Amino acid sequence: MNRLILTNINELVTCCGETPKRGAAMSDVGIIHDGSVVIEGDKISAVGSSKDIFAQYDINEYKEINCSEKAVLPGFVDSHTHFVFGGYRNGEFSMRLDGASYMDIQNAGGGIASTMESTRYATVEELIETGLKRADSMLSFGVTTVEGKSGYGLDKDTEIKQLKAMKQISKLHPIDIVSTFMGAHSVPKNYKGREREYLEFLITHVLPIVKKEKLAEFVDIFCEQGVFNIEQSKLYLSKAKDMGFKLKLHADEIIQTGGAELGAELKAISADHLLQVSEEGINRMVESGVIATLLPATAFNLKEKYADARKIIDRGCAVALATDFNPGSSFTNSIPLVVALAAINMGMNTREIVAALTINGACAIDRQNEIGSIEKGKKADIIILDYPSIDFLPYHTGINIVKTVIKNGKVVIDN
Repeated sequence: MNRLILTNINELVTCCGETPKRGAAMSDVGIIHDGSVVIEGDKISAVGSSKDIFAQYDINEYKEINCSEKAVLPGFVDSHTHFVFGGYRNGEFSMRLDGASYMDIQNAGGGIASTMESTRYATVEELIETGLKRADSMLSFGVTTVEGKSGYGLDKDTEIKQLKAMKQISKLHPIDIVSTFMGAHSVPKNYKGREREYLEFLITHVLPIVKKEKLAEFVDIFCEQGVFNIEQSKLYLSKAKDMGFKLKLHADEIIQTGGAELGAELKAISADHLLQVSEEGINRMVESGVIATLLPATAFNLKEKYADARKIIDRGCAVALATDFNPGSSFTNSIPLVVALAAINMGMNTREIVAALTINGACAIDRQNEIGSIEKGKKADIIILDYPSIDFLPYHTGINIVKTVIKNGKVVIDN
């Protein structure tokens, strides 16, 4: 059995708990100075001060990693991505630099429709190959669990193909993949003006297959003007919930539609984006316990205002952070970029950022009982920074300072 001990940790950040950290509690990340962690097999068996651990364990029986002058924290959880897709949209990025908006590009036939064509033509093997390369990159940033959405097929065969590719990637790669079905990512051209009919198609012909073959745990929808309205989103998500799926939704990204309120009403696990969320939406999310998953790299790339993380946290909401890695609005899986943007442009402090990327991210994909914190019994998904404190995460702006990644108790990245 694998036996590993991390010793003399300058700053051990535990983020203990199996519930999301909300409001002011997001700054309480359980720091232990001069700490140690004992790993047996793929689980954490003990956490505490080095003095206490040394008194209980013979470190000679373990492979030791001396973490003097290093910070140690839970593996990052990227709880909102679209990382399995075909083709690229670099031309659209240039269009945005020339002033085109996200909706301008989509109305001109670009956007999701462009990626849809490329993904339909890609084989499952090609999607797996590119997905594995992207997973390698994510792992290097300290991401040990990632959520991946379908939504670039908008037909039965391609949506299923994306989900099967993710399932295979999860088997082949150290990173754990949590899959979300997002066939309601856009309206196919042949269903324009018949949005409800398209959703009925998904409910009748696609969701049962996804459920039967256990291809996704979550169902998501793009609740937005020009895509799916509140009434349509409620119908679709309610049907998905009745089938046993957990819910997420893209909410209040471009205009204020009441998506956050809908997420609260349906008790979704998370409402994501929230650039235009209303005061009532925030209050309802707090009351219902919906996690606000904020995606600063998307706002950055679209040159839009950022979600008001400071207000959302101060109201008592749980905030998670994610990259939204996708081919259009956020072609980046850079955790350092997300950290920098959250700190500099969204008013979050370092401890809140770490909570948002660990325990709250785990809660946003319903994995809080297994990952997201460093405590006895949880998976040994741990990262070691090349600096003595988590304060270096935003301070060393946009730079990857992850030295070592431990996944399921094994060292998988060692820089």
